[in-house]
Amino acid sequence: MRAGCAGLAVARRAQIGDFPNQCLFRVDSATIERVVYCTARISQAENPQGSQEQDVYLRALQRGQIVEHIEFGHYVNRTAIGPLATSNRRGRPVLTTPDWPLKIKNGADQPEPDAKFIVSVARREEKGSDVNVASHLLWDVLRGEPGASPIEAALVISNDSDLKLPIAQARGLVPVGLVNPSRNYTAGALSAPPTVGVGNHWWYQMNAADFKSCQMAPSVGGVTKPPPW
Repeated sequence: MRAGCAGLAVARRAQIGDFPNQCLFRVDSATIERVVYCTARISQAENPQGSQEQDVYLRALQRGQIVEHIEFGHYVNRTAIGPLATSNRRGRPVLTTPDWPLKIKNGADQPEPDAKFIVSVARREEKGSDVNVASHLLWDVLRGEPGASPIEAALVISNDSDLKLPIAQARGLVPVGLVNPSRNYTAGALSAPPTVGVGNHWWYQMNAADFKSCQMAPSVGGVTKPPPW
């Protein structure tokens, strides 16, 4: 079976050195045909150290032939306005209401226990990576790379619910393994019966041991690991 990793949506410092081999730990008799890593460049002006470290990481992926192709999205900076909130155990917002040491009263000097705090915050969002993952997934499943036939199975490493439709379409054509690289619950939008479409689909959530078992060497292709790592 020829399998393709349609997208490696992992953190910049995850160090997925031997990940193509790790991709096979739930796929019998498969060989990795193609690995595409989708990310976005960190701004040198806004985060010089992060940009330099990311550049080292990406060069190591390429020189070590760990991925075949890196597809870049981009970051956008914007201001968002919304109610102040904290996260519950499932990562969902819980609106903050007045409580000591900060209470709210109305014009009649009466408490407003259900008042909401509206705040303005700076947001930096990665854009395009989800579309890039979806595009490469469907391209490899439907047509394959020039000179190659379509893949026979796909492995998507992401927990992005925006991938619901392309993954659902891919499941109708090939078995799809979905690996959640985050600590959060797997997005409900990415769930489906294992037998849907062509069947033989599976899900997995990575843990610390998985990341530790596939670290890159301190030096890869002449690229040396940054001291902070």
